[in-house]
Amino acid sequence: MTATRPVRPPRLRPGDRVAVVAPSGPLVAERLDRGLDVLRGWDLDPVAAPHARGTHPTLGYLAASDEERARDLQDAWCDPSVKAVFAARGGYGAQRMVDLLDWDALRAAAPKPLIGFSDVTVLHEAFAVRAGVSTLHGPAVAGEVFLKDDATREHLRRTLFAPETVRTLVSPTARPLVPGRARGITLGGCLAMLASELGTPRARQGAAGGLLLLEDVGEPPYRIDRALTQLLRAGWLDGVAGVALGSWARCGPYEQVREVLGDRLAGLGVPVAEEFGFGHGDSALTVPLGVPAELDATAGTLTFDVPATV
Repeated sequence: MTATRPVRPPRLRPGDRVAVVAPSGPLVAERLDRGLDVLRGWDLDPVAAPHARGTHPTLGYLAASDEERARDLQDAWCDPSVKAVFAARGGYGAQRMVDLLDWDALRAAAPKPLIGFSDVTVLHEAFAVRAGVSTLHGPAVAGEVFLKDDATREHLRRTLFAPETVRTLVSPTARPLVPGRARGITLGGCLAMLASELGTPRARQGAAGGLLLLEDVGEPPYRIDRALTQLLRAGWLDGVAGVALGSWARCGPYEQVREVLGDRLAGLGVPVAEEFGFGHGDSALTVPLGVPAELDATAGTLTFDVPATV
């Protein structure tokens, strides 16, 4: 974990200007327009970043060039009139641009909520380690779940505007893989992205003392095994306090996935809650990262000591 607790950003208020960026993959324009309309319905003033609708000239899986995507994110974060930064989608590409950001400038700017998941895990980790700011593992505003699911949208809205009302996260599907309670500061996100960060400059050295969130999409059981084994062999999971497991959409039959998760994680000797309701599922909780909390794997709850935003 980092030496100091990350700083929580201010909550949103009606009328706030917010930015929507595409740090990874390209967008479906119609979905972006619908997502912006949702934010307007929250009485926000959303602005799409200049390259949010772009596509890389030769690599079609990227939204614009690395430099353009980095510039959009940095400009949004450093603009004092922007009160939050939403990722429009995940995909792939954050790794390619994260080291192009001016981290001195980002640290000097006032903290604000950064919302996203999946590939945005790279940015969650970077803002925690390099800038000391807590972030929100939540839905992408041009993503299908955000656009379709009322509960997903409402949970994010309350987290941003009235975070004291969602201090305890409860998932009706959650159950203990390993029962018990644990305390720590939340971190994590997409398993594949956490594994891919190992050995990179300025990456988090390990999850010791933390409550680790893990989820993924489209990874068959053997690749989930491979990523977890890589984290285990690297010592990255040494001393972790507890683990909350989210969705494993399109990863194969869940019973097979569950066997891998139990095989690789039960030996840690810490509480592990499964099917906790965040990630790539049909509905998704927003989970603050970088905030002290208690995980009750037996009850299927995650209770934060303080609200996600101030």
